[in-house]
Amino acid sequence: MKVVLRGEIFTKNHKIIIVGGGSAGWMTAATLIKAFPTEDILVIESPNIKTIGVGESTLGQINDWLNFLEIKDEDFMSFTKASYKLSIRFEDFYEKGDKGFHYPFGKIVENKLVGSKEFWFFKKKFFPKTPFSNYATSISPNMALVNNNVLFKNENQELPVFNFNRDVAYHFHASKFGEWLKKYYCKPRGVKHILENINSVETNKKGIKTLNNKYSANLFIDCTGFKSLLLGKNLKEPFCDYSHLLPNNRAWATSVPYKDKEKELKPYTNCTAIENGWVWNIPTWDKIGTGYVYSDKYISDKKALAEFKKHLNKKGSNYTNSTFNNVKMRVGIHERLFVKNVCAIGLAAGFIEPLESNGLLSVHTFLLKLIDILKRGKTTQWDRDNFNISCKTFFDQFTEFVALHYALSHRTDTPYWRDISTRSFYTNRLLNTGLKTAIECRMNSFDCFRSDTGTHYISTGMNYLGVEIREKKLPEAIKNIIKVRENELKNWNNICKDKSSVLKFLKSTIYKI
Repeated sequence: MKVVLRGEIFTKNHKIIIVGGGSAGWMTAATLIKAFPTEDILVIESPNIKTIGVGESTLGQINDWLNFLEIKDEDFMSFTKASYKLSIRFEDFYEKGDKGFHYPFGKIVENKLVGSKEFWFFKKKFFPKTPFSNYATSISPNMALVNNNVLFKNENQELPVFNFNRDVAYHFHASKFGEWLKKYYCKPRGVKHILENINSVETNKKGIKTLNNKYSANLFIDCTGFKSLLLGKNLKEPFCDYSHLLPNNRAWATSVPYKDKEKELKPYTNCTAIENGWVWNIPTWDKIGTGYVYSDKYISDKKALAEFKKHLNKKGSNYTNSTFNNVKMRVGIHERLFVKNVCAIGLAAGFIEPLESNGLLSVHTFLLKLIDILKRGKTTQWDRDNFNISCKTFFDQFTEFVALHYALSHRTDTPYWRDISTRSFYTNRLLNTGLKTAIECRMNSFDCFRSDTGTHYISTGMNYLGVEIREKKLPEAIKNIIKVRENELKNWNNICKDKSSVLKFLKSTIYKI
């Protein structure tokens, strides 16, 4: 049986049906059509539901996914009003007025005489006025770009270890990114699209039988956001609440115009802790995306909006013509993400919170794991279990990493921060990064600072050094290393100081103006 819609013919039986559009739905469609170019893939998207669209900041891992799809940044950036991102800055998380610190992307510069990062802790002990922000600056050449607000492709390797194709992420409009994928990637490759509300879901022992009593498939992908229509509402998969680790469950989101675009269009996301949560600041090409993440256990939505506007006033932001959207966040993850013939991706699967720009991270990470499973052919319960364990492990690790930003805080200026200071962040699911790594710092000395995760940036930036320097006098060898690194820092800054600003770089490479 066939149905005709807008001049196109759709069979009612499909190989894969994706329910829900937005960035998660169209990222899913793009991944599946790339991996399985001859498969019958249908996206059913509600014409009435607006996408949340607050995930305007990504991490460097998105490049692995873009490379898989063979998408270049020049392809989508102008459409999505994107800018480049090199780091995340955290301000007032450790203490109010702490002046902030960075977590830059990319590799660090090694040294041969002592561990790659350890020399800095000698520097901090014997020169105690050294700010914690100096840690990232001392080991990451990328910080020379950030500190000078410049960017270049480094094709001649002037700046050591900086790889433009690997070390940049993106600030963009997530809803526009989904639209670009739909229009320029998915539909030209054969993905079918229907605008229709799902009014009924029929189930059987295999999972979902039909949608609206007419659409059936071998596999259903749930991309319906926090609603989790298929996995949560219809298959009744239990949801694991993570509020014991993460305090926030609400957000006010908006955008404000630039005052001085040359200075304000910076290559990093800024996160500022305030009275009952934190505020993000994301400079895209056409505006600054901003929002207040908070907990309704400590403040009402109305008062939170007033706090947010007070913060914007303090920053001199003009929000006269801005629209403020309130988002209710479901923080946690379903016990299983792949159940019978349903797999959930994006918010329908789980959500941590926007800190560390992880919203789209779980989408493309889970998708790459999913296609590995599907490529085996017939999906067995072992495959589902493999996917579920792998995704939950990743999700738990990242949850603990995000929770670390709260656990290490010394703020006690409001009930919100005082409660965080007395909260236990211990969990029996401690894995290999995040809180476990930080908690074991004292026992394992430098071990956590050799990690490839960002734990060492967060821990050091929040005065959890995890390293005991017992020497009463600065060793001569370390003194020499510090001098060498100081000269390297000067050289990195000299290389960057005359390069194009981020704004000018974007004008010449992406926007052609």
